[in-house]
Amino acid sequence: MHLIKADAAVKFLDQAKIYVRSGDGGDGCVSFRREKYVEFGGPDGGDGGRGGDVVLRADPALNTLIDFRYRQHFKAPRGRHGAGRERTGASGADLVIRVPVGTEVLADDRETLIADLTTPEAAVVIAHGGAGGAGNTRFKSSTRQAPRFARPGRPGEERWLWLRLKLLADAGLVGLPNAGKSTFLAACSRARPKVADYPFTTLHPHLGVVEIGDRTFVLADLPGLIEGAHAGVGLGTRFLGHLERCRVLLHLVDATGDDVAAAYRTVRTELAAYGAGLADRPEVVALNKVDALSPDAVGPLRVRLAAAAGMAAGDVVLLSGVAGTGVDAALQRVLARLPEAAPAAVSP
Repeated sequence: MHLIKADAAVKFLDQAKIYVRSGDGGDGCVSFRREKYVEFGGPDGGDGGRGGDVVLRADPALNTLIDFRYRQHFKAPRGRHGAGRERTGASGADLVIRVPVGTEVLADDRETLIADLTTPEAAVVIAHGGAGGAGNTRFKSSTRQAPRFARPGRPGEERWLWLRLKLLADAGLVGLPNAGKSTFLAACSRARPKVADYPFTTLHPHLGVVEIGDRTFVLADLPGLIEGAHAGVGLGTRFLGHLERCRVLLHLVDATGDDVAAAYRTVRTELAAYGAGLADRPEVVALNKVDALSPDAVGPLRVRLAAAAGMAAGDVVLLSGVAGTGVDAALQRVLARLPEAAPAAVSP
């Protein structure tokens, strides 16, 4: 097993509210020809330019929405006004806002999905610029040879949006708080999440890239789940959403806990209650922290956990992130399940 360096550590932010406004269209011009030797010059007012669009584009170099904590308002430039001699005003430049790959764009109600940018360089026009107004040249005719009016530019669009980042990972670590997820991620990648002996050490997701032979996959460490997480208890649904992108779940159960079967069922209940197909994802179950117990004590716990998960005892991986026991076996199990796991469906 080889280790690949994870993304540089930055402050993680997975939700942001922004205001966008596209550019107004430029006004049409009222103008007439004034050349010395043109007796009946007629109108020559040009059209106004189109306002700039606001475009959201997925940037693979970004992995957080932290930039939107310091800037929430975005406005594209307006189109220039038309001018005489039938000169059309310049169009406003498009304003491109770069967001991480995996960003959902939601309306102000936080429920209506506008776009889901799941591939690098995917883009969506989120606010269209206003059309430029017509100059008075547009209105000349045989019966109206000197129109003294023009059309103003159309206003741009404005709206409030919610951006919600859902991490793109092949596999996700799930389990109760203090199940050893961060320690396992540190043991199999160069990601360095915070590790401590108290619950909720992990307050935001971490990604690590693991290479086994000539294959790699991305592993996500998410904050621990507790009973009622699907209803917002603890860190709640905010981080359960990141699992929607994961194709395989690696479920860690603390061998030193009071009841391994109850711990397993608690997490599975929350996954099923949250929905989005999480309960149907391929799952690898591992009994973690086995280094803290004697071999005689580990056997019955493995059998009890296997019964709760509805699998044979041999299918439960014995694991210790601290000692390195079973790390390769768990990763091989995850890697084996990835081909059979279809890409995660995008939630509506």
